[in-house]
Amino acid sequence: MFGMRINAAVLVGASLCATSVAVAQPARISDGVVKIGVLTDMSSIFSDIGGKGSVVAAQMAVDDFGGKVLGAPIQIVSADHQNKTDVAGTIARGWFDNQKVDIIQDALPSSVALAVSNLGKLKHKIVIASGAGTTRLSNEDCSPYTVQYSYDTYAFAANTVKAMTNGGENSWYFLTVDYALGASLEKDATEALAAVGGKLVGKAKHPINSPDLSSYLLQAQSSGAKVIGLANAGADTVNAIKTARDFGINAPGKQKLAALHMFISDIHSLGLPAAQGMTLTTAFYWDRDEETRKWSKRFFEKTKHMPTLVHAGVYSSTVHYLKAVQAAQTDDSDAVMAKMREMPVNDFFAKNGKIRPDGLMAHDMYLVEVKRPQESKQPWDYYKIKSVIPASEAFRPLGASTCPLVKK
Repeated sequence: MFGMRINAAVLVGASLCATSVAVAQPARISDGVVKIGVLTDMSSIFSDIGGKGSVVAAQMAVDDFGGKVLGAPIQIVSADHQNKTDVAGTIARGWFDNQKVDIIQDALPSSVALAVSNLGKLKHKIVIASGAGTTRLSNEDCSPYTVQYSYDTYAFAANTVKAMTNGGENSWYFLTVDYALGASLEKDATEALAAVGGKLVGKAKHPINSPDLSSYLLQAQSSGAKVIGLANAGADTVNAIKTARDFGINAPGKQKLAALHMFISDIHSLGLPAAQGMTLTTAFYWDRDEETRKWSKRFFEKTKHMPTLVHAGVYSSTVHYLKAVQAAQTDDSDAVMAKMREMPVNDFFAKNGKIRPDGLMAHDMYLVEVKRPQESKQPWDYYKIKSVIPASEAFRPLGASTCPLVKK
């Protein structure tokens, strides 16, 4: 009888210990480290948009977070995919399989993001596409592990087209770069044009990183369209605008240019005399308010240039990811993604931003006009914010998404 009491006491004690251990279960960080891989273009036509600035932004986020999460160190690794999808795929696979990278960040341009997103889906690894615009990422090619954070081509193209067409610039010609991003821009712009009663006069495709766009622009000029919409990016956009200026396009009283995918780094490369008066849509402007100025000046001290919306998005999304790891008490991808969707984004980049079921982070966008040289008061003082486009209007409605993760 006495032995039975001892056994019972032992069992009760063991049960209490087990319960205590379960309650005090330590946070689970695989491999004892949280590793973030910044995969970007550091040497080709998108290097100013993302590039080394994205690595700096991610490191700033880690440093501001304290360098650790749940007691585990946070590490940044980075690589240049040279704007080659096969190179990007090889790097991403090696990171996931051999270097135990937890998430891949930036992933611009769209062709790279699509490939890396598919790999992340296969490996159950998170991909934050801060630098990629194609709407395929949140539609037919959506993934439960991919977040399209900063912008998409719908937000850029549709909002610019609607604003200009409603203002009387109602006939368009599209000059489109021949790859995934260009196709998305042209599609979204064409649908927006039709929705507001505009007219598509013509369109043409050009190769990526094309050295001479003269023949394409002469064709667009002869079309008689009121607006030539540039559905390209990076150096291609800069090259097109410089060439258009030589032909008298975008001069007062002449055809207008609309950049459907433009960043402040492009304006800086062009200079205000060439870019002045252009209308575009952006997700971020460094001089919007005191919060954006404070962070951007810190970024400038490290890079000697103001951040693009991609750089700001990399910082914001990295912090959001780390907060989700902390809240989930693990770096397990499914648990972290659940927390990322659950928590709103409230920082200098976005207010009340929300990751939708299709993976798109919906937030306010800004319609801006490029200042004239005489209006600019200091270096990088390039934009006049014409209007704030609410998140509910800035992006394609969730009900129109073709992502299979969206419950109809």
